Amino acid sequence: MMMKTSASFHPCLFMSSRAHGRRASMSAGARTSPATSITSSSKKPFLGELLRHLSLKIDQASNALKDVPQRFLDVLVDSTFEFTDQPLDPSESNFAPVDEISEAMEIHQIEGAIPEGFPEGVYIRNGSNPLFGALHSTTSIFGQSREIWVEGEGMLHAIYFTKSSSDSWSVHYANRYVQSESLRLERARQKPCFLPAIEGDSAAIIAAYMFNYLRFGKVNKDISNTNVFEHAGRVFAVAENHLPQEICIDNLDTVATWDIGGEWNRPFTAHPKVAPGSGELVTFGTDAKRPFLVIGVVSADGTKLKHRVDLKLDRCTLCHDIGVTLKYNIILDVPLTINISRLMKGGPLIHFEKESYARIGVMPRYGDAESVIWFNVEPFCMFHLVNCFEEGDEVVVQGLRSPDSLIPGPKLRLNKYESISEPAEDDMPMKQGTSNGFFFRLYQWRLNLKTKTALGEYLTGTENSLEFPMINNMYTGLQHSYAYAQVVESLTSSSGNLNPKYGGFAKFFFHKSNDGEKKQISGSRMQYHWLGKDQFCSGAAFVPRVGGSHEDDGWIISFIHNEKTKTSQVHIIDAQKFEDAPVAKITLPRRIPYGFHGTFIHR
Repeated sequence: MMMKTSASFHPCLFMSSRAHGRRASMSAGARTSPATSITSSSKKPFLGELLRHLSLKIDQASNALKDVPQRFLDVLVDSTFEFTDQPLDPSESNFAPVDEISEAMEIHQIEGAIPEGFPEGVYIRNGSNPLFGALHSTTSIFGQSREIWVEGEGMLHAIYFTKSSSDSWSVHYANRYVQSESLRLERARQKPCFLPAIEGDSAAIIAAYMFNYLRFGKVNKDISNTNVFEHAGRVFAVAENHLPQEICIDNLDTVATWDIGGEWNRPFTAHPKVAPGSGELVTFGTDAKRPFLVIGVVSADGTKLKHRVDLKLDRCTLCHDIGVTLKYNIILDVPLTINISRLMKGGPLIHFEKESYARIGVMPRYGDAESVIWFNVEPFCMFHLVNCFEEGDEVVVQGLRSPDSLIPGPKLRLNKYESISEPAEDDMPMKQGTSNGFFFRLYQWRLNLKTKTALGEYLTGTENSLEFPMINNMYTGLQHSYAYAQVVESLTSSSGNLNPKYGGFAKFFFHKSNDGEKKQISGSRMQYHWLGKDQFCSGAAFVPRVGGSHEDDGWIISFIHNEKTKTSQVHIIDAQKFEDAPVAKITLPRRIPYGFHGTFIHR
């Protein structure tokens, strides 16, 4: 029988050791001799090397066996699912992604001037920037599934405002992908790997869930594309399907995933709120399985989760925002739901249940599920609150309300100006390019904690649809006199996806009437700042003046894109002269795609 010798064995060395051993044994017997000493020392390194080599081979074989299921799943997915790019219409060209730049670029083209009292800092905005050039759909034996319009990897766009000792300004621009775990994984493989698992045929979504979990340990990729927030001097990028990613504001590097010292192990809202007075961060996380909604309170220094409670909801509600007042957390239990049982029966994973119930919860800051006072209200959809505050026995809740949900989006491809859902009786939009179902108006509830009654009313009419509200953040949870929002210009639909565009800004003036009721003044007391033709905004934020004495003493800052000239700018608008031209227009060296939320980080 012949034996095959491994190429990594050294037979001559092996035989030499055996020969030395025989000679030593014959010449010296049991007595220790120089020959014996030489033989022992030569054997030990060789045997050690041999054992290390065998151990390495065993480890490699073990790892290869472990990789067999992974490689099999990869081959199975690659052969079963076909990825295709979702096309964009020419009118949607600025929803297309852009490349990262290697380092910050100085900006020299500024029309007007950075105003006196403007703070040093960073204006930063998050948004969807699909890694491989487009959102994707898949086709397989299970059917079709597709990424919806709010998916796509997060990219940060930042404008750095720095003032010299001579009071001259330098302005720089930088961008960077949020380096989530799933982004790094797909970059390493140089192709899309996660199967779309939100909208499409039920069987295709279920298959996507299973394959994504088996391959990557999670059912969806970490997009981190929705918002940027600051807490305790640290900056985070976040989307509500995962944990926040801490960002180094100086260079936009992703530092680490923030799980509050290992104490938070579930998704994290894109809109946590800093509680007035205490400086604590109030957050929540929704999940498709129980517990459906968990509230958390993070210490003011960001090092500790001080409170965590399951609200024991009976459904997974896709609420996007949370409110705070001096004493309470405000919870929206809306009928936009995620339901795996519905999906298993052939229905949609995400669905707005128009005939279901809606309620608003007022919860003491450190309360439990039993402490929440629930107010039943008419079914509604609301992604963004404007503000909440206490007034006597009442809690006032303000937000932008619509009769239907933009998420996940329409089920069929539509023409640009086609209505996407059935009109609601109390919503009659006048502006072309918007839809009855997706028309957002400012709405206010007054929740009486003594009588347990809720009164609600619209504070704006049907002239313009409004989204992405903002206030002076120093008034979060407190009574305020002003608010701002982006004005919807149109809702375009491409391959079933919705792509809203915003053609200007609105400023709301609140006042207190003789009976103490606080409500919006219509007509001349609601102002607009319109952008020029073919210009659209995204990521607007309020920047307070350094040393300002009034709530609206500051500026609205926003990215603007001109679709005709193909140029992008940042506009700075005086909030107290809202209808006037911007005080500064900063022309950027690169195109900035439309995105989601922005903020200003003071330095």
